[in-house]
Amino acid sequence: MSHVPTRPLPRLALTAGEPAGIGPELLARLAATPIQADLVAIVDPALIEDAARSARIGLQLRTYDPDECVTARATGELRVLPFALAQAVIPGRLDPRNARWVVDMLARAADGAGSGEFDAIVTAPLHKGVINDAGIAFTGHTEFFAARAASDVVMMLVAPARGADSRALRVALATTHLALSAVPDAITRAGVARCLAILCDGLADRFGIATPRVAVLGLNPHAGEGGHLGREEIEEIAPAIAQLRAAGRDIEGPLAADTAFVPARLARYDAVLAMYHDQGLPVLKHAGFGHAVNVTLGLPWIRTSVDHGTALDVAGRGIADAGSMIAAAQLALELAQRR
Repeated sequence: MSHVPTRPLPRLALTAGEPAGIGPELLARLAATPIQADLVAIVDPALIEDAARSARIGLQLRTYDPDECVTARATGELRVLPFALAQAVIPGRLDPRNARWVVDMLARAADGAGSGEFDAIVTAPLHKGVINDAGIAFTGHTEFFAARAASDVVMMLVAPARGADSRALRVALATTHLALSAVPDAITRAGVARCLAILCDGLADRFGIATPRVAVLGLNPHAGEGGHLGREEIEEIAPAIAQLRAAGRDIEGPLAADTAFVPARLARYDAVLAMYHDQGLPVLKHAGFGHAVNVTLGLPWIRTSVDHGTALDVAGRGIADAGSMIAAAQLALELAQRR
């Protein structure tokens, strides 16, 4: 009888985010699920132990060995790549002295994903403000990983389907963490075309959608009302759409944002490209908050994240909702398996 070798589980690097937030508890709760992935937490072991204790979660921690091939995982098992904190953590209290720890943790995950050590990265929420307070210029996970990989990227959030007759909602962003006053100047033909190309390629390569159908929102009310409410649609967005359509992409727009998310209309598309953060994400988070997933398209590796912040008000109390973290890990696993 021939022996069929057992394939190793996809290896997911887990980053804990802001140590004083709910990130450590989210990692503990994820490890308490039966997900069949090789979970590797880049974290201070004491931090994850404290979080598990507060949440009354029994974990089996093992020191990470990159040469170990994991073919099965027991519920509660978590491999830990030890990363010592600079300062002891008080849940709910930000401390700039740990900001460098957060950034170095992300760098370790990115380097591991880039070398093929990790099959994907799953990130818990961090606090951008305290990192900047420490004197480290930082605008977000997405921008950090883009710079680390020297890649053009697009942020896309995915809300799961609700019911047999519904479908997943995917919203990508042409601009990410910008002040609203800076958005119009950031909307350019080249930029929108670049986002659309990355989005279409990501939907095909990562999600297996052979010919993605994408809706593009306008920047202004009523998509500019023929130029009477702004000319960005005429001068920047529509030419970018025409450029991609000429290359064979299935793209429609620019559409008025206030009606693009009507269910009957939304059903035509695989994804929506919004022009700025608070144009598209309120709709998506209304549809799936707590279970939606942030995906960075355009990176040479897979990266997913939660759809929420650090929740400092509940940190250390053992009551955090890990729904989005579990969904992020599950999607990372699915994308890794498809890849």
